Amino acid sequence: MDYTTILVNLRKIVRSVNLESKRVEKEFGVSIPQLLCLHYLTKQTDYQSTVTSIANYLNLNLSTVTGIIGRLEAKYLIAKLPKTGDRRKTSVVLTAQGFELLEKTPELKHQQLNKKLSGLSQKDLIDLDRSLQWIVTCFELDNESASPLITIDDFTSYTSGEPDTAK
Repeated sequence: MDYTTILVNLRKIVRSVNLESKRVEKEFGVSIPQLLCLHYLTKQTDYQSTVTSIANYLNLNLSTVTGIIGRLEAKYLIAKLPKTGDRRKTSVVLTAQGFELLEKTPELKHQQLNKKLSGLSQKDLIDLDRSLQWIVTCFELDNESASPLITIDDFTSYTSGEPDTAK
């Protein structure tokens, strides 16, 4: 087998994800991580969650998620409300405007893949996971963040040659 085919397929995946990200941002004014945050809230009781739960779901650090939430709040797509019983804590709540935006946006590749993966057998999932882990190891990406966006911190650590340990 020609290794070039594997590399071409990896490039197709990366390019497709990048193009989707740019298209969604241009058409709807939100980034993929912001959209994933809104989708997460639709699955929560009363359409609300904590910042920590959102950060865990997105696999991002709290400071990055705080920025995402701030941008969504500025667009009135979410609201931060005092938590019942403890006014020092806040809940992040999906607004009607946020829900309307989600109804307009197309299904993301992330969601399409999730549906396809749910149809695989446990053995196929394990085989796929091992193959992807092998690629991650080959690229020496084991300690990289799985962040769905690049932040200035990522760029700074990449250009300085030092690993980003804040994630």
